[in-house]
Amino acid sequence: MCGIFSYIGPRQEAKQITVEGLKKLEYRGYDSWGIAFKKDNSDLEIFRRVGKISDADENTYNNNEKSSIAIGHSRWATHGGVHEHNAHPHFSENKDIALVHNGIFENYAEIKKELQDKGYTFRSDTDTEVAAYLIEDIMKEGLDVKEATKKAVSKLHGRYAILVINKFDDSLITARRGSPLIIGAGDNEYFVASDVPAFLKYTNKVMYLDDDQMAVITKDGITFFDLESNQEIDKRIIEVNMSDEEAELGEHPHFMIKEIWDQKDSIVRAINQDETKILELADKINSAFGTYFVGCGTAGKVGLCGIYIFSKVAKKHINFEFGSEFESLSHFIKEGSLVVAISQSGETADTLEALEIAKEKGATLVSIVNVESSTMARMTDFTLPIKAGQEKAVASTKATTSQLAIVTLLAYATAGKLDEGKHLLIETAAKINDMLNPRYEEHIKALAKKIADNESMYIIGKGANYPMALEAAIKLQEVSYIHAEGFAGGELKHGPLALISEGTPVIVFAPKDETHTHIISNAKEIQARGGFIIGVSPENNEVFDYWIKVPESDVDSPIVNIIPVQILAYHLALIKNNDPDKPRNLAKSVTVK
Repeated sequence: MCGIFSYIGPRQEAKQITVEGLKKLEYRGYDSWGIAFKKDNSDLEIFRRVGKISDADENTYNNNEKSSIAIGHSRWATHGGVHEHNAHPHFSENKDIALVHNGIFENYAEIKKELQDKGYTFRSDTDTEVAAYLIEDIMKEGLDVKEATKKAVSKLHGRYAILVINKFDDSLITARRGSPLIIGAGDNEYFVASDVPAFLKYTNKVMYLDDDQMAVITKDGITFFDLESNQEIDKRIIEVNMSDEEAELGEHPHFMIKEIWDQKDSIVRAINQDETKILELADKINSAFGTYFVGCGTAGKVGLCGIYIFSKVAKKHINFEFGSEFESLSHFIKEGSLVVAISQSGETADTLEALEIAKEKGATLVSIVNVESSTMARMTDFTLPIKAGQEKAVASTKATTSQLAIVTLLAYATAGKLDEGKHLLIETAAKINDMLNPRYEEHIKALAKKIADNESMYIIGKGANYPMALEAAIKLQEVSYIHAEGFAGGELKHGPLALISEGTPVIVFAPKDETHTHIISNAKEIQARGGFIIGVSPENNEVFDYWIKVPESDVDSPIVNIIPVQILAYHLALIKNNDPDKPRNLAKSVTVK
């Protein structure tokens, strides 16, 4: 969540480049934004706004001022409301320093009180402004900006990524702990951003800043420091295999629908893994003293689904917990345990914290991620990339099905049946290729028109499709803003059935497997209460009021069943005039707890 971008180099349009970079990061979620830049007379200037970057008039922040150093930020409110004075960047009190920040400083209130006691007056309600004031205060000890920043971050607790510019020299200082920062290296120029696509237009050469590290960047070069030892460190330049075009819409009106249609290819990419790596991880699972899946949000639902898939395919018990709850249930983790983190971004704060806890207890760490250069991938002992390609819509679609494909493939490999699993998933991908066509989308769009005025809807599933009912609810909540809930079919009569009234839409996942008879029986209970039953199934049934056909499936049914709900959520969002790519209050990469 939130986006950081900055430029330093010979170009004089640093402001425009920075705003352009922030636009590339809009998918991360934000409610306000701003830039700070250095003027020819060395003074710093800040421009901030509430709302969308695309609504800003370039002349407002350009003012014909040339600048070769600028920092920018798109803010998702945490401390302080959505007001212009809370937007980043923030000045120090004397306006000699400007700073942007992702993350949360957990002890900011204590430090703010200390600074107020010294006579400082704050202009915002944020934790971020405290960092700028703290650097100013420390500089009064006779330290330069670099040393003052270093000392300031040692006093600030929590996860952060910061960028600092100042009026005294032409430097850009950046540091991080637990929040991503990537440096793009151009020709005598540098870009710093939360994610690589923000600067791909200019360079695909990157250097990764790791936790508790700082970089001091000037137009002449870059120096890296370890914050704990205060020693200089070397960083190698890596060329990323990604093009700027990958992040574009092409012929599609929104990234969400583009990424739904990408599933024709992304599932094939997911299963096209190095078989030796799959088998190596399968061996780790088989020999581990307990295996634990951990994830948040949609990735969490994939992890929960995984315990059903492993039970059915490999006859093996896998544990699962959401990243945010892992600490409360981590007491049984020990040396020999295997903790498998599932994530799209690889930067999810709660999941990273779960991995840190597991590492302290001696567990082996594994990540199943989409971003191979992410913090999660770099901190784990073993990584499997899902190869979904960049996913820009906040609501995850193709990353979800790719994660499900990887988990399914792993289950088969753990059972000694890798070839069987690969064959199954190749067939699944072919079926999805046939399923995703304009006529199919029109059929679901017609359903969206029928149910768009309902305030609530429900989804039921059984077995591995129970977690998919939970995931379907997330998709509908995220982009359509309809109150949606998922349930295990058999749990209806233990309470949720009271929510069903005449015309209430209920999606029923009904694959033709061992759960079919039971879930149809549950659907009849809904029918008796007047619910409007939407069947997602390979064959029609008299209990369905509306049938969405999906391919015949078995273990792979979670993959094929979730796709039509993704399409439904998208079209409900359009009917309600919502932005399906950037839903309110949400962000793509949740880097705060």
